[in-house]
Amino acid sequence: MAEPADLDVLGIGNAMVDVLTHADDERVTKLGLVKGSMSLVDEAQARALYEAMGPGVEISGGSAANTIVGVASFGGRAQYVGKVRDDQLGEVFGHDLRSTGVLYETRRATEGPPTGRCLILVTPDAQRTMGTFLGASVRLGSGDIDERLVARAKIVYLEGYLFDPPEAQAAFRKAAAAAHAAGRKVALTLSDPFCVGRHRDAFLDLLDDHVDILFANEAEICALYEVADFDAALSKVRGHCEVAALTRSAKGSVLVGNGATRVVDAHPVERVVDTTGAGDLYAAGVLYGLSRGFDLTTCGRLGSLAAAEVISHVGARPMMPLRSLAGSVIG
Repeated sequence: MAEPADLDVLGIGNAMVDVLTHADDERVTKLGLVKGSMSLVDEAQARALYEAMGPGVEISGGSAANTIVGVASFGGRAQYVGKVRDDQLGEVFGHDLRSTGVLYETRRATEGPPTGRCLILVTPDAQRTMGTFLGASVRLGSGDIDERLVARAKIVYLEGYLFDPPEAQAAFRKAAAAAHAAGRKVALTLSDPFCVGRHRDAFLDLLDDHVDILFANEAEICALYEVADFDAALSKVRGHCEVAALTRSAKGSVLVGNGATRVVDAHPVERVVDTTGAGDLYAAGVLYGLSRGFDLTTCGRLGSLAAAEVISHVGARPMMPLRSLAGSVIG
């Protein structure tokens, strides 16, 4: 029998440093990016894009890392697994992550590509367009997965963005197997419609056999099932996994699980400044809630609360402790 879990959530994903700057739609197009999407770029492209962006704010990021920081901000016990290089950005990433209360012990690579970075252009409508150089994060493999660590977490959270390299796919499956062997839950975020397009069959296989909790936005879940509207996707995901948490921007979110469907309104926000990290922090609230045994509606409200906080300012991590806001949801 497995030992009691002493971690609420263990995240596995890309270890990145975000570089954010403001730009208009014309500039996004001139730089060869598709507005509102994430595009993978190589090291040379990343260097050219960085130089063309102008002044920016550098903040340690990565989708799943942002989520795990959110879990810790709620007061959850959280740890992260993600690969960086033994360079300056790698040092900054680890220091920043630990400063939020997240445990981070992944060995730094001593050779190969530098630490990854995500170059983010925020347009006046608060949409973010990303050019991502994965860098050292693609070197994460099954050897970086400690099965004893996995067994300590109530929920293991896997980032779809990481799924491109075969080594990372092996790491996902090893982590999922270790989690289920210990009686834990496995969560997956689809991350991006383009990511779904590249890995649809593999994601569906993960849902069939390895994933208990699914996170997706409206575009991603429709892409997964190759349907044109949300209701059709909702009917397909119902019963495909234990819990599905689906976001719909200003329309709020829909959570499906245990034979029930719960619609949760978006949390009010005075002004949307930057949508970077909205889905990441929504996942943080839901994961924290699930790890603490809250019902689906409460989990969804915690997610909406966290998303509202992060879109009210620049950057993908909360500026105030989410635990200080959560009382309005959980009493």
